[in-house]
Amino acid sequence: MTNLEKRQVMDLREKGYGYIRISNELGISVNTIKSFCRRSLVSKTDDKHYCRCCGKEVEQTKGRKEKKFCSDSCRMKWWNRNLDKVDRRTYQSKSCPNCGSEFTVYGTFSKKKYCSHSCYIKFRFGGDSHAK
Repeated sequence: MTNLEKRQVMDLREKGYGYIRISNELGISVNTIKSFCRRSLVSKTDDKHYCRCCGKEVEQTKGRKEKKFCSDSCRMKWWNRNLDKVDRRTYQSKSCPNCGSEFTVYGTFSKKKYCSHSCYIKFRFGGDSHAK
């Protein structure tokens, strides 16, 4: 990047422009702009963050992950209204090695083998002979 482009990036960033918008304006790669801004510590002048649900200003803690919601109730309301954005895993149908019954498990990588804890105990230790 030339010195002129660097100055333009800094000016646009101070006006509150985002990386993509600056990239479109100047014809420079978004990643180049991001890395330049991070290295030179250029940020937006409006560092206020607002709740995705109600729009209230959310106070941020320096050095921590960005808070997107002002409260747990707002977070839950927003997610319940936007269920299409939730990354849901699929249910799997499995067969219990002890009793042979079919059961479902949540998640693609579930390691669950038995339909219940009692079936596991019966299969592992041979029934109720271990209980005293």
